Formats: sequence, structure tokens, C-alpha cells
Amino acid sequence: MTTETLRDRLHAGEVVVGTFQLLNTPIAAELPGLAGCAFTILDQEHGPLSAETTLAMCSAAQQAGAAPVVRVRANEPAEIQRALDIGAAGVEIPQIASLADAQQAVHAARFAPVGGRGLSPYVRAGAYVGGPEYTAAENETRTVIVHIEGTDGVENIEAIAAVEGIDVLFLGPDDLSQSLGIPGEVEDPRVVEMMERVCAIAARESKVVGTYADTPAQARRWIDAGVQYIAVGVDATYLRRALETMVDAVEHA
Repeated sequence: MTTETLRDRLHAGEVVVGTFQLLNTPIAAELPGLAGCAFTILDQEHGPLSAETTLAMCSAAQQAGAAPVVRVRANEPAEIQRALDIGAAGVEIPQIASLADAQQAVHAARFAPVGGRGLSPYVRAGAYVGGPEYTAAENETRTVIVHIEGTDGVENIEAIAAVEGIDVLFLGPDDLSQSLGIPGEVEDPRVVEMMERVCAIAARESKVVGTYADTPAQARRWIDAGVQYIAVGVDATYLRRALETMVDAVEHA
């Protein structure tokens, strides 16, 4: 098991592959690491995960070798602080559309002097004792990922990308397509052009780009375009498709 953090690997230029988690159980969080994923995204925004179950899922993912990243429900300090306090390797923060949104996200996710994250050393992230190096270590090791999910975010991408403390600009293809009035059409040239534009600006600002892909072929396309942080598929969808394959094979054997 590597001792490098997810943030270390991204800033070293490595491409990291993971997935999204909706299933509200530590078993689901353990499986990506066992399968070789670098990270797993514990989805509180679109899934039923609570703080209590997310904590257990963070532990399971870490034991199996995957960095647990929590997608919080909103760009709110309490949401971001709780996810980091329970020991997430990083946070994904939705609906970042402006410079002010980006600054608010960083302020909540980083301790002073970079931000203003509320401090209690007596949490899982501080091994329940904290210590004199706790805040500096958290700022150095936790990955802050902001979601660019609409036309406003793309229009303001240069200002967002320049904000100190952001590690990854995560492009949400489905939300981008919806913002263009073509929901779900993630291969539409207008969506692709927006995403390619962000990739180019991120490269100039030395920011990592992340995105979601439904298939390995989509993932390879965006890796070739410069994406380093790639989430492929959703656990519940993988399970359903595997079961459908099994049922079909049995019924048509």
C-alpha cells in the first residue's frame, strides 16, 4: 500500500482511477480498493450516505487501499468540515460557478492561513488527539475538488482555477449538458468543447482536471485530453448490470 496521499499523486502528474459510491455500506467502500482503484467517491449529494455511515466507509476504503473522497451535499462550511473531520482524503464540492463560490469552498476546506476551516483536534482526522502539526498536515494532505457543472462555471473558469487551495477542477458532463439544454447528451460537441476548454485553461494554471466517465472508452478519451482524476461508473449501476448479465446467461443457457 502506497504511503503517498491522493493529493501527492495528483500533483506528481499521475493519472488516478476511481468510481462513485451510492451503496450505503462499508462493504461497497472496501471493494474499489480491493479492485485496484486509487480512490472512491462517497456520494452524499446524490446518495443516502449519512455522516455516521460515511465515517465507516472512509475507514473501509482506507483499509483496502483506496482514498475516500466525500462529495458533500452543498458548498457549505458545515458540510465540508464534517467530511474532512471524519477522515476523508478529500472533498468534492458541487456547483462551483464563480470566483466567490471557489473562495468559499477553499475557506471551508483549508485551515488558516490558507482558509478558515473550524478547528477541533479531537476528531478522526486528528487521530482524536490532534497535535502541533495537525492543521499544517491537513492542509498539505487533503484534496480539494470543485465541481464545474454549468455554463457559468465554465465562463468563470480562469478566475476559479487561479484560487489557491483548489487541487482539482472536476467537470460534471451530465450537469454541463443540462446547462446547455441537452440533458444527458454528454457526447454532444458543445459539451465536449466546454470540457476541452477547461482542460486547456487548467493546464496553463497547473490545476488538475477530473471528470466522470460511463465507460472505459470515455475515460481513455478524457485521459488523452489531459484529465488525471477519472471516476468511472457507479457501484449500484455495476451491480445491476452484473445481475442482468447473470440472469440473461441463466435464462438463455
